[in-house]
Amino acid sequence: MQIAPLHPWQVSLEEAIAIQQKLREKIHLKTNLKKLRKVAATDVAYQEKMAIAGVLVFSYPELNILEKSIILTEVKFPYIPGLLSFREGPPLIRALEKIKQDVDLLLFDGQGIAHPRRMGIATHLGIYLNLPSIGCAKSRLTGKYNSLANKDGAIEPLYDGKEMIGYAVRVKKNTRPIFVSPGNLIDFETTLKVTLSLCRGHKIPEPLRIAHLFVNENKKERWN
Repeated sequence: MQIAPLHPWQVSLEEAIAIQQKLREKIHLKTNLKKLRKVAATDVAYQEKMAIAGVLVFSYPELNILEKSIILTEVKFPYIPGLLSFREGPPLIRALEKIKQDVDLLLFDGQGIAHPRRMGIATHLGIYLNLPSIGCAKSRLTGKYNSLANKDGAIEPLYDGKEMIGYAVRVKKNTRPIFVSPGNLIDFETTLKVTLSLCRGHKIPEPLRIAHLFVNENKKERWN
């Protein structure tokens, strides 16, 4: 995958926030998903100052693995809530650059627009890569939602004030909800529909679950 630089990544805290605010003007939440045949799921694991970033490409809707990419690199940006993309973006871009085929959708273990500046990692990299993207986070960064029913597929809209920014989704009964939001080049309805179609009986979408296992298996192989 060829990726053209959009902005520098090694920046100060103030510069990172300024980049997010500038990129916010580029968010496009209308579906640009004319077809969905290949989904790329991403994940990052850490070991001290090193990051292992992985990308897996899946066929859709079968979810057969078509391609894998893994890279090991030094972490150069601190962990700061709200600025995850500056920590995980560079490793993930390097892993995506190794992917040989085109993909139709990017799936991230993180926020889309469900972010104080609407610039979660799915939105940031969706803009950077000019691809439809969805964020599926395990924890809520901002926003409020009504109590979720304890059943498979329970859904409640997530709001920041009067603005809808995503969904709280309990994929599986007796599990904690995930927080699903559009990243870029996709609308709310398609975001929810696609996310639910990617679930296979676990508490998170299957491509993200497999990507997480893939990255952590590589981590164990390197350090155990």
